[in-house]
Amino acid sequence: QPQLVESGGGWVQPGGTLRLSCAASGFTLHNYAIGWFRQAPGKEREGVSCISFTGGTTTYADSVVGRFTISRDNAKNTVYLQMNRLKPEDTAVYYCARKNYLCSRYDGDFGSWGQGTQVTVSS
Repeated sequence: QPQLVESGGGWVQPGGTLRLSCAASGFTLHNYAIGWFRQAPGKEREGVSCISFTGGTTTYADSVVGRFTISRDNAKNTVYLQMNRLKPEDTAVYYCARKNYLCSRYDGDFGSWGQGTQVTVSS
């Protein structure tokens, strides 16, 4: 059964750094775009970043531009989200999901959602 597993979350102080991983099992990533999403308590889920199946196209939410970087290593069947200069407002559960080939701005277009990893940014 295809699934995605997120890891790398944790607690960090403002200004700190985390790297999230999204590992695929039961399928290979090379035909899929991977999106990162997050949901904070009491808020709707929002798209954070996405990378196309080739890695040639990446997208970012305005709130993370210049701080987050998405990348993929198809040989390791894993997508990463490097998060720098973290802010308290980045606190959320982060999820990854897949979509055939190209990114989409609509989270309903994505499937095989992972279970999420908690990111907490506080002093």
